[in-house]
This record gives sequence, C-alpha cells and structure tokens, in this order.
Amino acid sequence: MKAVVQRVTRASVTVGGEQINAIGRGICVLLGISLEDTQKELEHMVRKILNLRVFEDESGKHWSKSVMDKQYEVLCVSQFTLQCVLKGNKPDFHLAMPTEQAESFYNSFLEQLRKTYRPEFIKDGKFGAYMQVHIQNDGPVTIELESSAPGATTSDPKQVSLKKQSSQILFIQLPETLLSFIIIVQ
Repeated sequence: MKAVVQRVTRASVTVGGEQINAIGRGICVLLGISLEDTQKELEHMVRKILNLRVFEDESGKHWSKSVMDKQYEVLCVSQFTLQCVLKGNKPDFHLAMPTEQAESFYNSFLEQLRKTYRPEFIKDGKFGAYMQVHIQNDGPVTIELESSAPGATTSDPKQVSLKKQSSQILFIQLPETLLSFIIIVQ
C-alpha cells in the first residue's frame, strides 16, 4: 500500500462538475492499494496517517502534532496509479489490486479511519470515478508512506534487522552498504 499525504489548508473532490466533498485545514491522502495488501497493512497505514506529525504545536514548534491532535479533517482519494510500474515510458498497473477487490478494501480503510478517529472528519472521493482533486498544499508538505513488503529489508542505516538463525547463532544484517556479521550466543 502506498499513500501520498499532503498537509493542506483546504482540499476538495469534484466529479462531473459537482463538488462531492471538501475539507478545510487537515491532510489529503492519495491511496494506492496493491495486490498483496492485507488487513495488517491497512491497519498499519491508518495508524501512520492519523499519527503523522506534520503540524506545529501551540508554541509554534514544527512537526509536533498530528491531524488527530489538532482535530483537523482528512480527505481520502483512492488512486490506483500510485501502484504504477514504468515499462519504458508507459505506465503499467499490474501491481494494483483489481477494482472489485480494491473497492471493498478501500471502504474497509475508510471504516478503520472513522473508527480510529472522528467519523465526521473523514471525507473521501468517489471510488473508480474520474475525479478532479483540488489541493491547496500547506508548506508545501508532502509525505510518502509505503507499507513494507513481506521480507523486505530496510534501507534506513539507523535501523538494524535482527534474525535468529538457530538457537545458538544470532545473525545481524545491516543495510547493503554496511557489513553483516555473526555473534555466537552462549
């Protein structure tokens, strides 16, 4: 699952010339659902989005408050094109979840957002429709989020993955640019 989260002063969705939803200050979430996404990724993404600290606190300290802390609104838009893989210059969407499954998954995502936050503050576009999304980005602040694929290693050198290979050997694997080594545990 991929999400592009933008801090906004306002955002709206229009379909066929009619505005179907709008928010004031808050975040706009463009969400791309992949074939491999599960409930686990959905719950992880909901937590990340709602707790992402992109707002300042009352004293003006940046990156201190989340959309929930500030009681701001969230506008979600399903966007399968985030699952694009380029073949030369042509976009290919074979990694995106098929429409029939994706609609149900997206509705579950919205339901989880509403359960976790305030339902009246969660707005969305129209799934599968040709939409015009009007975003007034604040900052500009744009954050990309991606749920990790099963078995993927992190590219953040500050994080280390620990794997227990047997009861007596602990294998520590650091990102590719660093070394891997083995510690014998007694």
